[in-house]
Amino acid sequence: MKNEELTKLDQKYIVPTYAGKTVAFSHGKGCKLWDVEGKEYLDFLSGIAVDGLGHSHPKLVKAIQKQAANLIHTSNLYLIANQIELAKILVENSFPGKCFFCNSGAEANEAAIKFARKYGHTKAQNKDEIITMTGSFHGRTYGALTATGQEKFHKGFEPMLPGFKYAQFNDIESVKGSITSKTCAIMLEAIQGESGVNPAKEEFLREIHSLCNEKDILLILDEVQCGMGRTGKLFGYEHYGIVPDMVTLAKSLGGGVPIGAVIANENVSSCISPGNHAATFGGNPLAAKAAVVTLKIILEEGLLENATAMGNYLKDKLHDLKNKYAFIREVRGKGLMLGVEVNYSSKEILKECMDKGLLVGTAGENVVRFLPPLIIQKQDIDKGIKILEGVLANLK
Repeated sequence: MKNEELTKLDQKYIVPTYAGKTVAFSHGKGCKLWDVEGKEYLDFLSGIAVDGLGHSHPKLVKAIQKQAANLIHTSNLYLIANQIELAKILVENSFPGKCFFCNSGAEANEAAIKFARKYGHTKAQNKDEIITMTGSFHGRTYGALTATGQEKFHKGFEPMLPGFKYAQFNDIESVKGSITSKTCAIMLEAIQGESGVNPAKEEFLREIHSLCNEKDILLILDEVQCGMGRTGKLFGYEHYGIVPDMVTLAKSLGGGVPIGAVIANENVSSCISPGNHAATFGGNPLAAKAAVVTLKIILEEGLLENATAMGNYLKDKLHDLKNKYAFIREVRGKGLMLGVEVNYSSKEILKECMDKGLLVGTAGENVVRFLPPLIIQKQDIDKGIKILEGVLANLK
């Protein structure tokens, strides 16, 4: 079937939670995708930061095929060797603690919210309030949606859940003013993705870390988008010289296979008992195997270093465009998580780029978002920048 026919069927049978879908992809390799009509695209979006290894990475494909032939799912009623191996790798590369596995970033954030409140009711003085940041995005389920500090996502779904407060991102006085004797956790992203690729200031995040230690408040870092090597380090928090109490993960963790995770330190994980939380599919043999292989490739094949080097290269190229086009306001981000703020509709630029064979994303109304695979090379970036400049040159 061609794109037009698939578009009509999608509109007939799929709930319209996504707008503007007009292209269906048939296959991909590395940083490239091909649609059902044979058109080639350069992928600078990675399935919204999911395909960290690019498309059809041979080692990942082989591992998934072998695992699927042996065992896809049992349940968490039984030991899962792949899940245990995955947890060991994550903990050994983060901080002492334990892992909980689920299926998505929203589920990981829901688990972290529950764990924080369980901690607040058992080890603290009946604390149950959670502070999150304006501009944050933590997911679409009700706990994660309430934690999201953007009113536009709440509209039409009120009332939100009680027990959440919003402080101004990168404003430590706002955070201090939001803390009460009931505060059990502060939850934020090291780099806010959906609101415009906004990094936390180093001093801001370090002061929050100190406040949490001082007042027995848990620090939860949502690294669903900025984790798994995207910033040039395995975890975004490593740029700040701090260690959180919990970190949430998903997206690139499984290389494209759905899986989410929470890493919780011993102080938190010791509060959780059997029956407190669960996930039927969480960390099943197939998903966990995909994540194990993905992590090993990231850690052992130089992808962290490549994300740093190629991120700097891409950022320099974007700055060159900023110097050339006055309507580009700012280039920001870390590693291969970059945003370009413009005086135009980012959706218009996205559409024009896609028409010319370049896939990019948006973040808010005026930010074009770049999330290329961690395997990207200079020649790919040069080609993408050439397409992007052709689009920018034609803006009116």
